[in-house]
Amino acid sequence: QVQLAESGGGLVQPGGSLRLSCAASGSIFSINVMGWFRQAPGKEREFVADISWSGGSTYYADSVKGRFTISRHNVKKTVYLQMNSLKPEDTAVYYCAARDGRSRLAAQYENNYRGQGTQVTVSS
Repeated sequence: QVQLAESGGGLVQPGGSLRLSCAASGSIFSINVMGWFRQAPGKEREFVADISWSGGSTYYADSVKGRFTISRHNVKKTVYLQMNSLKPEDTAVYYCAARDGRSRLAAQYENNYRGQGTQVTVSS
């Protein structure tokens, strides 16, 4: 089994920054991609970004390109999401996800290993 533990959420003003972290533990030897989904109140969960472990390829949702940066620490099996220029519409619960053997997260959130989520609120 794989356990994912997120940290770093909180309240920030519009235009501010936050950094999320997600550490993987357990049977992590086969994980090859980690990333993030988010779910805003009243909306469906959506893909945010992912990063492959083998080549470091990154993918972003259009809504966060140029503002969010995903990175990884291979040894610690930890993924980070640096969020800059935050907007109120970024308010959501952010969920860490991971997947075995593939270079991209599954499009369906439920088909990945999943964390418990961390709240990000962007408000003045």
